[in-house]
Amino acid sequence: MNFDIQSENGIEIIVPLVRRLDASVAGVFKQEILSFIQQGKNNILLDFSHVDFIDSSCLGALVSILKTIKGNGDSELALCSLNSNIQDMFKLTRMDRIFTIGNDRASTLQVMTR
Repeated sequence: MNFDIQSENGIEIIVPLVRRLDASVAGVFKQEILSFIQQGKNNILLDFSHVDFIDSSCLGALVSILKTIKGNGDSELALCSLNSNIQDMFKLTRMDRIFTIGNDRASTLQVMTR
């Protein structure tokens, strides 16, 4: 799976370079993000600016990633740049109450570095 990866102020910014995060890639997506956490990169911003669709298997992968990060103490996972369909899915499943979700990368990074 392809990602654009940048680091800013101790935060790993990971941009999945796929249009769909569905069952066919959810396992690989989860393992790739968990590998960053295992390398000690515990503050992660997932930028979904290239992603048009997320299904329930990817949502499950995100929950698992969030649990892993929260288990690492002073660590954080945030999401940004979700399109309206993905935002609606998070609201419908009430996951918008569990995840830190920002409108864009800049504003989300500001929240994370406070």
